[in-house]
Amino acid sequence: MSETPSDTPNNGGHGFGTIPVFLAGISTILGAVMFLRFGYAVGHVGLIGALGIIVIGHLVTIPTALALSEIATNRKVEGGGEYFIISRSFGIRIGSAIGISLYLSQAISIAFYIIAFAEAFSGMTATIEAWLGIPYDTRMISGPSAILLALLMLTRGADLGVKVLYAVVSVLAVSLVLFFIGAPVPPVDGSLHLTARIADADPFFVVFAIVFPSFTGMTAGVGLSGDLAEPRRSIPRGTVSATIAGMLIYVFIAWKLAISATPELLAEDQLVMGQIALWGPIIPIGLGCATLSSAIGSFLVAPRTLQALARDGCFIPDGLNRALARGVGDANEPRAATLLTTVVVLVVIALGDVDFVARLISMFFMVTYGALCAISFLEHFAANPDYRPTFRTRWYVSLLGAGMCGLMMFLMDPVFALLSVGAMIGFYAMTRFTRAGEGDESIVAVFLGVMSQTTRWIQIRLQRGQFSQHGTGWRPSIVALNPRNLTDGLAAVQLLGWLCDRHAVGTYIQLVRGMLNPETHTKALNLRERLIEVTQVDMPGVYVSTMVSPSLRSAMAQILQTPGVSGIENNTMLLDYGPGVDGELLEELIDDSLLAADIGKNVLFLRDDGSRFRERRTIDVWLTWHDEANAKMMIVLAYIIAGHRDWRRAEIRVFAALPSEELAAEQQRFRDMCEQGRLPIAERNIRFLEATSSEAYDALVGERSASADLLIVGMTRESLAERRQQRLDRHPSAKHVLFVLARQDLDIE
Repeated sequence: MSETPSDTPNNGGHGFGTIPVFLAGISTILGAVMFLRFGYAVGHVGLIGALGIIVIGHLVTIPTALALSEIATNRKVEGGGEYFIISRSFGIRIGSAIGISLYLSQAISIAFYIIAFAEAFSGMTATIEAWLGIPYDTRMISGPSAILLALLMLTRGADLGVKVLYAVVSVLAVSLVLFFIGAPVPPVDGSLHLTARIADADPFFVVFAIVFPSFTGMTAGVGLSGDLAEPRRSIPRGTVSATIAGMLIYVFIAWKLAISATPELLAEDQLVMGQIALWGPIIPIGLGCATLSSAIGSFLVAPRTLQALARDGCFIPDGLNRALARGVGDANEPRAATLLTTVVVLVVIALGDVDFVARLISMFFMVTYGALCAISFLEHFAANPDYRPTFRTRWYVSLLGAGMCGLMMFLMDPVFALLSVGAMIGFYAMTRFTRAGEGDESIVAVFLGVMSQTTRWIQIRLQRGQFSQHGTGWRPSIVALNPRNLTDGLAAVQLLGWLCDRHAVGTYIQLVRGMLNPETHTKALNLRERLIEVTQVDMPGVYVSTMVSPSLRSAMAQILQTPGVSGIENNTMLLDYGPGVDGELLEELIDDSLLAADIGKNVLFLRDDGSRFRERRTIDVWLTWHDEANAKMMIVLAYIIAGHRDWRRAEIRVFAALPSEELAAEQQRFRDMCEQGRLPIAERNIRFLEATSSEAYDALVGERSASADLLIVGMTRESLAERRQQRLDRHPSAKHVLFVLARQDLDIE
């Protein structure tokens, strides 16, 4: 049976403490770039520019170190280090895409360090050529060195690797001490020049891109997570201390270089530190130790990342996962993963020119760091009670780190930034065919938490704002209650969806009649799931829910007192009078609509014939002498509906049916409002008709709007209370009638 992703602790490992984490980090930070290219940086951008590079670089690395430390103290970090943290936070599928790129970064970095290690022998070129009788090639050193290092890891494992780290870091420390106590190179006299640099210097961000990889080793020790006795304690201490120590050392190196050599010498001589040091040969020795220690640190980490990826089933075929995930001995040494990593290293060394890969890999590191900072930032906002790290950073620090990673990627090299993103999209697509793609919900849970917290904050702000629902800022906040079966009243469902697509806030509630008990509660939950499926097309912008209540009146009483999902008080009630509504239910609906009106809620009553708004080409609004309070709301509702894409071909027609003595004055008033843009309809769509009685008005509606797809008419509270069903049966020739009873005054003038 194949293995499945699991958080089951790995009981193997060496039980290391904090010092190996620090050594792996600091030895990778103080690597080849420090010896070979930092003089170039000071020569091209000056001391101030070099300090700027250090500061900007650590605006990425320090937030990353803090974020990594925070996440690592929230849970037990098993084998795989950064990959384990990312995959258990973003989910295994996304984590594996980032993890594969992280592994490639770590593996190819080994080759870079070994190639740089070979550069330490450049002063012995003539001796080597005389001895071998053939032209010197750095691969003569780098190839055998890689094989010897691999043998060391395969035969002795991480235990000996850490012991070697102690030795090489000691030599590295001696080389730095001799460099700092060395004398300036004549004609420099030790005076400080903050801005001195060469003519025709490289641009700042070109230099930054070359130097930045020197700061990126601070997470190397995290890869030892499966071999640590107390990862939650050792990872924060070792990682943060290595990051801070590395930053301070680089500041002093930049200062020492600036006061010890001319910009021209700094820019030209890769090993200029050897001319400054008290004993020059210590710099090639230090370079060799620095690159060797960095290679060892990466060789300790990369196979463990690969082993963790295989343990989660990230590769094809599954037999490869089983082979790479298998460990050897009590310490679970990743022997198979080390062998494959060695092959990758030798291939990169054989290629010789790896500039293309180097630029792409640096982007992968940036993506990894950005992901770590993003996880910390999102967890702060999600406020999950299960997220309880013992080490805390600040959300804005993590946000700064994530933003800086994205910004620096594109400032350093936008082409390779896009290539790295494309590569990870490819890795993500590949996981569809592996066990890593079997539906992980971790990232969903994080984003749901973020959305929940954001919504809570917005709701509280809306409530405290107490903004007016009157005047030009009026916005419909509509709640619709369906007391019938789920599939009944679909016309009201559509109408609510159109009204709430952009301009309104809507809640649709399905009533479950009965007393609240476990049985009815379960029924309501199941019904809500079905409701979400049924309405996700017609009402994508509407919140849907269910309510258990013994009667329609009690449900209405609760709904009218409860704010909408947005935190805004519901100001409008939508009810449906369509096929299947019997006389008893209609009487209940009328009583409840009157209750809503009496407490200041607007009432919308939709009467439909079951045809579901066939053509959606015409919306007719009829105004009468009784609609002084309703007219503005009727026009606004017509405008909102016509603005929906389903009604994009619709025309709004407004009919004003008034006594003859009022026609002239109202016509001029409407014309003025249209000219000033206060009505969202064209003047040509407003028709003034003479009507001196209700019978004449009904006849005009039947004559002009029988074919309208939606008829909007007003009603008063008194007429609904007195005539009840007869009032809602008015205009029988119309297919869909929306009766509007406005209880709020809004000003569209």
